[in-house]
Formats: sequence, structure tokens, C-alpha cells
Amino acid sequence: MTGTVIFDPLVPWSLLIMVATIAAISVMLAVVRGLNGWALRALAALVIVAALTGPSYQQEDRAPLTDIVVLLEDDSASQRLSDRPQQSTSAGDDLAATIAARANTEVRRVTVPDGDGDAGTQLMTALSAALAEEPRARIAGIIAISDGQVHDADLPLDLPAPMHLLMTGKEDDWDRRLEIRNAPAFAIIDEPVTLTLRIEDMGAAPEGTGLAPLDISVDGAEPQSFQVPIGEDIELPITLPHGGRNVIQFTVPEAEGELTDRNNTALIQMNGVRDRLRVLLVSGEPHPGGRTWRNLLKSDSSVDLVHFTILRPPEKQDGVPVSELSLIAFPTRELFLERIDDFDLIIFDRYKRRGILPALYLDNVANYIREGGAVLVAAGPDFASADSIYRSPLGSTLPAAPTARVLEEPYLPTVTELGARHPVTTGLPDGGDWGRWLRQIDVSGSVGHVVMSGIDERPLLMLDRVGEGRVALLASDHAWLWNRGYEGGGPQLELLRRLAHWMMKEPELEEEALTAEATGQTMRIKRRSLSDSVPPVTITDPLGTVTELTLTETSPGVFEAPFEGPEIGLYRLASGDQNTVIGLGPAAPREFEQTIATGEVLEPVIAGLRGGTIRLEDGLPRLREVRAGRPAAGRGWIGLTPRDAFETRDVRQTNLLPGWLVLLLSLGLLTAAWLREGRR
Repeated sequence: MTGTVIFDPLVPWSLLIMVATIAAISVMLAVVRGLNGWALRALAALVIVAALTGPSYQQEDRAPLTDIVVLLEDDSASQRLSDRPQQSTSAGDDLAATIAARANTEVRRVTVPDGDGDAGTQLMTALSAALAEEPRARIAGIIAISDGQVHDADLPLDLPAPMHLLMTGKEDDWDRRLEIRNAPAFAIIDEPVTLTLRIEDMGAAPEGTGLAPLDISVDGAEPQSFQVPIGEDIELPITLPHGGRNVIQFTVPEAEGELTDRNNTALIQMNGVRDRLRVLLVSGEPHPGGRTWRNLLKSDSSVDLVHFTILRPPEKQDGVPVSELSLIAFPTRELFLERIDDFDLIIFDRYKRRGILPALYLDNVANYIREGGAVLVAAGPDFASADSIYRSPLGSTLPAAPTARVLEEPYLPTVTELGARHPVTTGLPDGGDWGRWLRQIDVSGSVGHVVMSGIDERPLLMLDRVGEGRVALLASDHAWLWNRGYEGGGPQLELLRRLAHWMMKEPELEEEALTAEATGQTMRIKRRSLSDSVPPVTITDPLGTVTELTLTETSPGVFEAPFEGPEIGLYRLASGDQNTVIGLGPAAPREFEQTIATGEVLEPVIAGLRGGTIRLEDGLPRLREVRAGRPAAGRGWIGLTPRDAFETRDVRQTNLLPGWLVLLLSLGLLTAAWLREGRR
């Protein structure tokens, strides 16, 4: 029970001061005039002014409230290294029991897990959430059990009590870390790109040779090993072997005594892109679609085009040698013998043998295909003639043979059932609502994949693999009608683009492929196939655990399924004869960038509240009570600030100057003053 005098003025304080001033002046005048009752008048004025202040005596029935100590227990990934979990658990339980045993004190235990994504240890965020649920006036102290590697220490918080760090770990801990300093997202295929990495020893690292082994693996292949210096930036040239995603893994073998090997591996995923698509276009007999091919290729800024056209039609006979018909000499030897490997794609548009390209050169083109090159043949009536390019060494690589028939009638090119699953022709714009073509070259004995058909379902577009290379045969020279908008036109540009990219072996246009896209720790697995069903996917995670996943067909030729990866690192996927790798999570998890326990990160927060940092390996500190503003930590002890908080259960007020008493006192004093002055 406590009592205090409070005031509740009946008039504003400004008016009350004015009344008191007038009364004081009146008393002073009475003194100057020598009135004997001035003292009684002063007492009467004092009683009136006091009554106007509304004085009362307030009594409160108070119940004391317990002090609260917030105990933060870091359970992030870096806290699971070495014997830190045992240190944390033991210290947390002992400290909670000690605090609970103190009189008038409660403990609030808050577990701090890993932050969402790769946010790291969000200890201050957890503290902010805990303080929002407790009255600030009852917080006597904040104790954090952590390795001190906090990633939100700069979060501005107005803490109501001293904060202390009980630091896990040992003073002789050390760790080796691999860090990727510079890694571009894209690189040009077959051109070196420089990565910057660094191997760093942290903590009480043992003395050594100053070198560490480094293993480098591309797309999960057998790694190559190198000896690299420790503590220096290393510039490493890397050449991407193929287009699309390239997964490069850098690994430093675990050294004896280091805290963890989780930061000894770094994964980067780089997309390989082609600098330029080098195309050689050889046009034979002139026709209305010849310029269309050229315009389509030149419209793509990423294409370097070399175009040669035979200018004289075959029916013109003027005795001029064929070799002298061009405006410049046709560099056949340079193009088809010496520099043929410089081209990514060779297109023969209505070309037939005229003696310009000897059989030796065409045989070299066939070898170019078998060794990984790509050839597209756009066939016209020339393909069905006796001078057909098929009747040359190049014919052995073509997917179909001409029957010598040229079909001249309107027809609508259609995508075959197989073509509906093939990435070159699946989902072409306008869904088959295209204009008709007027000519088709009849072929037989087609091999490979027939993805488009024409008159009476005869093969129109055939794709085939020959050795390491690829060949496409378009059995018509009327594709240009689509570009001219005949009967509404059609997707000639898109079809040509897909053909070129398929022959360039771009991953997104492979008819048999296994890919995966990562979002955080979730991957979307996609299997493309020309078959009606595909084998399940076998997933091997970074720890070697094998999981089998069944895929569901989502569109023709495309099978998909999601998978949640339990670990950060490299995953190996296999489905039938298709294999791929993908990295989940960041290149280097934030929790393992710095693993050595330290108090420097939280020092600005702790020092501002005069708290302390104590290593748990030196023993659990004692608890003391300290006044607010005093040093709250010392050797072997930490302080809590008693808050003396209370809860008011009942309040009673008694008026000290009731109206009747004021009336009696004021009238009595004024009457006494009048009588005293009257006797004089």
C-alpha cells in the first residue's frame, strides 16, 4: 500500500496563478497600510488558493511483477559445428534454471533458427519479435548464447536492458574456406572466361606450406586437381564446353582439424552462349525464294552470313565458262577445304552439281557433318534431277533419296505425330492455320525423324543425326510462300530459327534431354522425349542419398515433376541414357562464410548497453544485480537490472480540502481579521 498527494485544479493553472498573484498583492497592500489583520487575510487567501488546486490523498494497492530475462539460443547451421550444440544446450538449461531460481524473476527462452532462404542468423530479428510480446518495463536483461556470427546485427533496436553474449566455440578453432570472388552469369562457348577465387584459413590455423589442393569439375565429370596458394586471389581461366547451363564445382579437400567442409565447396552455374552463328548459304538455280533465305538470315544480328549465288539459269547457253559467271571468284577451295570448320551451318538452297564443287569438296562436306557439322538442304526440282546433290558423296549423309518425281499441286504442310513431340516443330505459331505450298519433291527411304509431311502424308521435313553432326532435308522450295504471306503465310522464320538451333545442338531443342530448373531448394525436373513414356529419374543428393522420382507428361513429349532438395550442393540426375547435374542453394551458404566464433559483430550493440561477452569454454558466468546505467559485466559475471515493476490493483482518493472545510476556514479567518482591525 502506497500513498501520495495529488492535485486536480478546479480552474486552469494560469487562472490559478493569476488568483494567487492578486491575493499576494492584496496582502502586501495590507502590510503597507499597517492593517493588523494582514496575516489572517494571508491565511484565508492561502486556504482559497489551496482549495482551487484540488488536493487529494491517493492510496494504491500494488502487487509487484516479476522481472523478465530474455534468453536467445542460436540454433543456426554454424551453431551445429564441433561441440557447439552441447555447449549451447548445457549453458541454456543451466542458465534457465539459475534465472528461474532467482526471486521475482522469469526467463523467456527464444530459439533462433536459420533465416529464410540464405539470410543467415537473424538473431536481432528474433529478439525484436520477442520484445514485442513483453512489457519493456519488466525486461531485466538479454542473454544470447551464440557463436556471435549474426547477420542482422545492424538492425536498429532500442533495447530496454543490458545485453550479454555467451559465446560458444573454442579459442583454438580454425577453418578453411573457398570463396568465389567473381563469376559471370554468361560466357561465350569455347572462349576463356576468368573467374576469381580465394582459399582462406580463418582462426587459429596451423602453419603449413601455404598451398592447398583444389579440385575442379564441370557438369559432374571427373575433377582435375591443382595446388593453389592460400590467402591470395587466384585468377582462373575457364572455357565452357557447351551451350546452356554449365555447372562448375570447386572443391578443397577437408583438412585435418578444421571445423567443417561445408564451405570447402563452391558451385557456380554459367550459361554458355554462342558469340555468332556462322552460316554458309550456297544458292543454286535462281528462284523467288532465294532472296527470302538471305533476308531471313540477315535479319538475325547474331548470324554471320557468307552467301554465294549462281546467277545464270541453266537454260541460258552463251558459251561463258561456269567458273567465270560470278562477280568475284568463288573461293571453293578456301570455303570447302581450308575453312569449312569455321562454319556452324551450311545451307544448300536448290543447289545441283554444275562442276563448280568437285566431288572431293562435297566429300569433305560429308566428313564435316560426321565430325559434328550441320547441313540443311532446301530441295527444289534440282533435287529430283540427274544432277541432284544426292548423287554426290554428300548423298550418303542425307536422310532420304529422291524418286525423280516433282509433285505440283497445292497442299498444306502439317506437323506429324512425331513432329508434335519434337522441339523443332512442336507448338509452332498459329497451330497449323498456315498457307499452302505448291510444290513438293517426292522422296523415299527416309531415315531419322519425319517431323512434317505434305501431299498424301509424304515426308516434307526430315531430321537426322550422322556421326557427330546433324542433317535436315526440306523437300520443297516453297517455304518462301509463308514469308510472302500467301494465303495467310506461316511461321517460316520461327521454323528456320529452331532448325538452326537444333543443328547447333542447343540444349533447349534437344529431342532427348533431361534438364532441371532451380528455385531456392526446389527444382523442376523436365524430361523431353519422343517416346510415349520415360524411365523414372534417379536423384543423387550431395550426401549420396538416392531418390527415385516418377515424371508426369505435361505436354506432348515433355514430362515434369518437382523435387525438394534437402541439402545445399550438387545433385546428379539420371533418366535412362540422359544425365544432368544441378546445384541447389547459393554458391557458398552464408552460414558458413564465417565460422569462427567472435564477439566483434555484436560488440557495438553490447557495448552501448554496457553488457559483456564471455566464452562458454571458460565456464558459465555468475548473475549479479546492477543498477541501470552501471557496468553490467565483469570477469566471470554478468549483470541483470532489477525493474521493480508492479501492478496496481486498487486506487482510493480522499479530498484534503472539502468545500465545507474551506468555507469555514476562509470565513473564520476573514471574520477574525475584520474584528482585529475593528478593535484598533
